[in-house]
Amino acid sequence: MKLEPGDAAPDFTLPAADGATVSLDTYRGKRVILYFYPAAMTPGCTKQACDFRDSLASLTAAGFVVLGVSKDKPKKLAEFVERDALTFPLLSDPGLEVHKAYDAYGEKMMYGKTTVGVIRSTFVIDADGKIEKALYNVKATGHVARLRRELDLD
Repeated sequence: MKLEPGDAAPDFTLPAADGATVSLDTYRGKRVILYFYPAAMTPGCTKQACDFRDSLASLTAAGFVVLGVSKDKPKKLAEFVERDALTFPLLSDPGLEVHKAYDAYGEKMMYGKTTVGVIRSTFVIDADGKIEKALYNVKATGHVARLRRELDLD
């Protein structure tokens, strides 16, 4: 079931690219931008991650924390962080449990065909752990700019 504003954000603890573990509840009291992307180091996912990196200072200044989640293993995420100088945590969910909890994995349309996979999605979670925005099937290019507009940061 798709999450909607007001729903409790499913909690999680996942390994990060740097070997640490990250739990959502660590960020209570802050607003979190949690985004799910299909695969590290692919063109669209690189564009999206670099857009978040380039907006991170202003997002942080506005009180947001950015977390990216994919099914990639921590080693590949570490390569992605290194290659693209990413400055926010990338989290590994190879079993897709967190993807499924956020309904960011399932049927989707790709090139006119129905497939099953990661649904590029972004969630804004408020300081109390509730979903503020649930954006499914987002485009990699221009997504951060759209999100900034929707959060009145431009």
